[in-house]
Amino acid sequence: MDQHIELQHRKREREEMSLPVAEFDVDGEFETAQPVSMSIGSLSKRDRNGFYFLTMLYYLQGVPVGLAFGSVPFILKEHLSYGQIGIFSFASYPYSLKLLWSPIVDAFFWPRFGRRRSWIVPIQLFSALVLLILSFRIDDLLKTAETKLPVITGFFFVLVFASATQDIAVDGWSLTLLSKPALPYASTAQTIGINSGYFTSFTVFLALSSPELANRYFRSVPRDEGLVSFPEYLRLCSFAYLAVTAFVAFFYREDKEDEDLGQNAWQSTKHIYHTMFGVLQLENMQKLILVHLVAKIAFQAAEAVTNLKLVEKGLSKEDLAVIVLIDFPFEIIFGYMAAKWSTRWSPLQPWLIAFVGRLIFAVISMSQVFFFPKQGATFTYLVYVTVVHVLGSFLSTVQFVSICAFHTQIADPVIGGTYMTVLNTISNFGGTWPRALVLAGVDWFTTATCSATGDSCTTEPAKQRCRDLDGVCTTQRDGYYVMNIVCIIAGVLLFYGFIKRTLERLQNLPTQAWRSKKM
Repeated sequence: MDQHIELQHRKREREEMSLPVAEFDVDGEFETAQPVSMSIGSLSKRDRNGFYFLTMLYYLQGVPVGLAFGSVPFILKEHLSYGQIGIFSFASYPYSLKLLWSPIVDAFFWPRFGRRRSWIVPIQLFSALVLLILSFRIDDLLKTAETKLPVITGFFFVLVFASATQDIAVDGWSLTLLSKPALPYASTAQTIGINSGYFTSFTVFLALSSPELANRYFRSVPRDEGLVSFPEYLRLCSFAYLAVTAFVAFFYREDKEDEDLGQNAWQSTKHIYHTMFGVLQLENMQKLILVHLVAKIAFQAAEAVTNLKLVEKGLSKEDLAVIVLIDFPFEIIFGYMAAKWSTRWSPLQPWLIAFVGRLIFAVISMSQVFFFPKQGATFTYLVYVTVVHVLGSFLSTVQFVSICAFHTQIADPVIGGTYMTVLNTISNFGGTWPRALVLAGVDWFTTATCSATGDSCTTEPAKQRCRDLDGVCTTQRDGYYVMNIVCIIAGVLLFYGFIKRTLERLQNLPTQAWRSKKM
């Protein structure tokens, strides 16, 4: 074992014993105490600066995520089926596999430059280069999306891979950048930053690239293009990456506490992998992992398909962009509120309450599609969809911040990047692995026939061919409803049969219950 890591681990254990997060009862066992509630205004100057810095770094991570998870699936829906969009969802898998290389990020670095900056700076430069290259090819790729789907998926897989690698470094940095009482606000920075980046690459981009919205609100003479094209937006993102990279490289310094680890990287890497496997063998960790793997099944159809289905029904992308635009400031407020709740309550209590709420909203999401006005989206209907979207985002944000706050409380800072990555990766994978299956299931259970030819017309190109022949595509069975009902029933059974009682027990365990014995 690396001697420096061992000393750091023992030092951290002593610090944890002295902090007001746990105390001994009369029998000498740990009891979990409630963390002290804090607001951002009450944080020290160092913690506030760290909070804003983390938010900026997480914002950059949200940029490719917003493209891969938001804008591109909407653009591809014009050319591909739900099952093919499910193939594109594999671009998100690096977030679900990053624990495989997280020990390397934790152990290998240039000591003089900084443990986390050694990864963040080159990764951001690489992302800027990929975005720049993609900006010159994206139009041609989208025109031939059916044949170039592997290439499109590959480009965004690389971007998400870079973002996931940066996430390892930033998550690890957050454990030392903020003081122990301020750690719950690391999840708030993550929520605000990633959501802001996602919002920019999804809502803002769709709005600015829409000719209809530009002609309606910004132009006196109509034109066929939006205010910003996809290539222009990608180049703008590339320049933003370069600007932030320069700031991190030249104007922000890193604590030198762990720099000695870089002198023996191979031994440190071996030790971190060994420790990671030790953590994974903990019974408590295995139960938490199992919860993460099954908890998001309930919401997959509602979250992956509902908005696409609304656009298919006739909701314009511009209206959808406005809905998300209205939702964005609420996301920021919700993240802050959820962070405060996580410091007052047992950290997972908000998560459990929000789970039940999201089950209810998974049912409500079907009503949005089922009751879509035949004459098109009316003002009343848009208000209804907006309210549902805002409340659904609120519950999702509460769960996200709550579980991230719990992760920061139980993570071992000595292997902080790896430990946080293990937890967050499994959580991400729980939302990734069912998605392709759900999207394929929507196609599988959907039955639609063209009146002109009698052929199936479940995909958007097939529907267009049917319209070109003056036919009508009639849906006999919509697989969206089938898959949504299946997911909701599975979620109810899992929550009341396993998830609820498991998390209520895990959140009351002492910090030492989450430490590997193989240190």
